Amino acid sequence: MNSTYTLADGTVYSKRKTFCPFSIHPLETYASIIGNEKIERLQSISQQLKGLKVLELNSTAQGGGVAEMLYSSVPFLNMLGIEAEWKIIQGHKSYFECTKKLHNLLQGMKGSFTPAMKRTYRSQLEECVSNHIIDYSPNIVNVNDPQPMLLCQYLKKNGEHWFWRCHIDIEPAIRSKNGLLSLINDWIVDYDAAIFSAARYVFPPWPVPKFIIPPFIDPLSEKNRELTREEIHKVLAKYKIDPTVPIIAQVGRFDPWKGLDRTIATFRQVRKERKCQLVIAGGSASDDPESERILDDIYSKTREDEDIHILNLSLDNRLENYMEVNALQRAASVIMQPSTREGFGLVITEALWKGKPVIASNAGGIPFQIKRGETGYFYQNPQITAQKIIYLLDNPQVAERIGKRGRRYVQEHFLIVDRITDYLMSIIITINSNPGRKKLTECVTGFYPW
Repeated sequence: MNSTYTLADGTVYSKRKTFCPFSIHPLETYASIIGNEKIERLQSISQQLKGLKVLELNSTAQGGGVAEMLYSSVPFLNMLGIEAEWKIIQGHKSYFECTKKLHNLLQGMKGSFTPAMKRTYRSQLEECVSNHIIDYSPNIVNVNDPQPMLLCQYLKKNGEHWFWRCHIDIEPAIRSKNGLLSLINDWIVDYDAAIFSAARYVFPPWPVPKFIIPPFIDPLSEKNRELTREEIHKVLAKYKIDPTVPIIAQVGRFDPWKGLDRTIATFRQVRKERKCQLVIAGGSASDDPESERILDDIYSKTREDEDIHILNLSLDNRLENYMEVNALQRAASVIMQPSTREGFGLVITEALWKGKPVIASNAGGIPFQIKRGETGYFYQNPQITAQKIIYLLDNPQVAERIGKRGRRYVQEHFLIVDRITDYLMSIIITINSNPGRKKLTECVTGFYPW
């Protein structure tokens, strides 16, 4: 792990350890975007939790939507008077290969989580326990995704409340007969609550209170702030991308589920009829050993095509990476994300926020963002999708209208202020529900009519 991101013990952010390498804008600066009423509601709710100690646990500080949200939410919670820290799992390569397989299985890949994988998984977390991954007494521990999930069995203490936040769509795998249902059932029982990104992801039989809280973006972050034309053109010049030729773009991790082959095939259909270029820009999360193989495969399929730009964006400087992604998205005429599986798709949220028409798959959490013909279109096949892109390129006023509706939709549903308010409400409900917890386990709590 790059030392600029973490301390040696995996700490990414901690005021207690005087390690706060990133920050956020003052709360009042969000009022012009989201309105004073929502700011005041958040302040009222956060007053009830001042001084609360919250620990966020996940598997990487680089790459992926979970880390991106934590870069905003952890300092944001501290700004509200909540003592939030962030720590990552320290793992061997074999552990991350194992958890990537688990992640893929949970998203529907065929196969099984073998006894050897279970031993690797458990032994790594036992090592984390012996290395005192939690070295103080938080009130709330929020465990993100399956990689650190079993820690609750080892480390939960009386008086603590542990949340598991599931960022992926695991329903198909849970209903299959590959043994994952039994495994996750064993892991979830010690938790006090579970948080899901969408109602369709909730798995009712789990005996814990369940909350629906969609992911979010920070509209003022380096990845989402407004950019000048000069800033955008500087990034295009760096990567030798012609700003006068329409750009079709896909941004995100190099991952087998992201539909990169679909994007390339669609672009080649479009280029038969219109002059354009394709930009595929991404990076690798430190907990994803598959990404290098995927990147090599994409390079081999496109190396003879001068109109296709494959950009492996460096993560050495997070803010530079974010600004370059921002510029590439803003330079694009159309953004694609035809994933075969997608937990939510924050990259789609980012693209919509920038007022871009998006073409994405009707999969996972994507339909919660793409409303066909309103905020974008669904991918069908390369030929049909290419015609939609040509229509958007030929009718920029239509593309602009779709983009404006998409931005407004994100403003209403997927910005940090609203979703942190939801998170704090879920904590309040869970803390205050101990006497009636059994009844609460039968409910699914949402804070918006999704």
